[in-house]
Amino acid sequence: MENAWLIPLFPLVSFLFLLLFGKKLKEASAFVGILLTLASLVYSILVLIERFSESTFKAEAVWLTIGNLELTAGFEVNQLNALMLVIVSLVSFLVHTYSKGYMHGDERFPVFYAYLGLFTFAMLGLVISPNLLQTYIFWELVGVGSFLLIGFYFYKESAKAAAKKAFIMTRIGDVGLLIGMILLFWQTGSFEYDEIFAAVEEGAISGTMITLTAILIFIGAVGKSGQFPLHTWLPDAMEGPTPVSALIHAATMVAAGVYLVASLFPLFNASETAMLTVAIIGAFTAIFAATIGLVQTDIKRVLAFSTVSQLGYMMLALGSAGYVAGVFHLMTHAFFKALLFLAAGSVIHAVHTQDIEKMGGLWKRLSFTGPLFLIGTLAISGVPLFSGFFSKDEILIAAWANGNYPLFWLAVIAAFFTAFYMFRLFFMIFSGEARSEMKNVHESPSVMTMPMVVLAVLAVVAGYVNTPWFGTFLGDWLVEGNEALGHGHIEGPGWIMIVATVVSLLGILLAWMMYSKKSISRDWLSSRAPLAYGIVKNKYYIDEIYNQSIVFGAKAISLFLRFIEVFLVEGLVKLTTAAVQGLGKTGAKIQNGQVQTYGTIAFVGLAVLIVIYALTGGYL
Repeated sequence: MENAWLIPLFPLVSFLFLLLFGKKLKEASAFVGILLTLASLVYSILVLIERFSESTFKAEAVWLTIGNLELTAGFEVNQLNALMLVIVSLVSFLVHTYSKGYMHGDERFPVFYAYLGLFTFAMLGLVISPNLLQTYIFWELVGVGSFLLIGFYFYKESAKAAAKKAFIMTRIGDVGLLIGMILLFWQTGSFEYDEIFAAVEEGAISGTMITLTAILIFIGAVGKSGQFPLHTWLPDAMEGPTPVSALIHAATMVAAGVYLVASLFPLFNASETAMLTVAIIGAFTAIFAATIGLVQTDIKRVLAFSTVSQLGYMMLALGSAGYVAGVFHLMTHAFFKALLFLAAGSVIHAVHTQDIEKMGGLWKRLSFTGPLFLIGTLAISGVPLFSGFFSKDEILIAAWANGNYPLFWLAVIAAFFTAFYMFRLFFMIFSGEARSEMKNVHESPSVMTMPMVVLAVLAVVAGYVNTPWFGTFLGDWLVEGNEALGHGHIEGPGWIMIVATVVSLLGILLAWMMYSKKSISRDWLSSRAPLAYGIVKNKYYIDEIYNQSIVFGAKAISLFLRFIEVFLVEGLVKLTTAAVQGLGKTGAKIQNGQVQTYGTIAFVGLAVLIVIYALTGGYL
């Protein structure tokens, strides 16, 4: 653990090396990225194994001295970030491997791998940061990496717009995070997590200030994790290559917001208002995004709104004092969502379209991708014995045990929607007959399918590390030695598991009847409630509302300020300039350089003064 700082350095070396020599290596750049990310993964696994038997390790050195203030930099290995190191490095390694096949032939192949290295370095650096200031530095660096990856196809206007949108909207959240950090520093004199938690426990920070700082920090998490109302950048981020979608949506950027709340859980847990805010935003986002996913036709956008919804579940868990439930679902979601995105990429690679209305009948033609996509779909739908079943039940139990009954039922309804829209996606892609002409459809190469196989195995078995049936090992270990994090497993009524299973199966059944058996018309909702359908189809017009209010308002203000600048400020400057120039020209005409003229004027002036003196009797 004392050398855990090496873990983020491997992908950083990949980034720097490929930036300098990538053009010469061409597609061999993939091996540099893959091998160095594999080194991070191996080291992360070793650190995790050691952390099981050892206590938290922390190492810091003075980075900057300002008067009596010393700012430190270093790294820390605790239960949460030891687990996150493995999740991030594993998903990143699999995405690096998969990208070798998916990005084959791209003229900017080395640049893509360089960007992947930078992004992975930033996320791993964020995970092991021991204080808020260092976290914030890597937090912003993650934003830079996402900007580069989302806008990788910069020659497309849609990709450029999506990259700018992601960067700007996450910056809005980051302002809240920055203000919250400054307030905490003002109250405690430190950015160190340990000192902040100690101040909270000792009552050195007032309850109002705890609530304020927690909510401000949560605003930063809302931006990064795509929670309402800062969620609109996340679906647009699909403009990046599909491996980028898997990386951003599974275990890295969007997970950073959830990780931030989890890492500062003792601060949030000290304020009932802050916890309730997190829970409400999470539950609302879960069902809000799920309803949008019901009617989308772009395969990646369905998965994008699914990510927003699942992140809402994690926030609901954390806001309901379900620390273990939130982290548990963060882990299982990383595996099955990465699987779903990579499988979606395999489908797109085969049929060259993202429109599920043009797909169909691919089960027999994509013999590997089909079953792997099904495993991911079963896991996210909460079907029993798959990983998502166990982690989602933990969230529902946490919400119920905390007394958030309305939020619990919202989460149950969202679970029904999740099962429905995910199997709608599956049946429209793989069942029936092709709805458009598809030529040369073939299975992806093994370099793309093998990472999906690994993720599929994890999507099945990862849930067994924390279940009431097979032992709550993960949960017990996560909270070991820290009472502020709650219990490893929250007991809840047995009927919750039954309800969760039933609603998931009902969602699957309805999707099968509508999109496979076709005994229920697909346009059942759109024909009976066209207005409601149109609203959901257009994502509740949130983007349009923002464009007509915030964007239009910003443009109006900028035009007004432009008017002031051009006509008032510049006009005043030009008027002053013209006056000075006019005075100068007049003076230049008088100053002609003739000594005789100067003498005449001086003599006439003297005569005039004598006459005035005489006429006034010497008074002037």
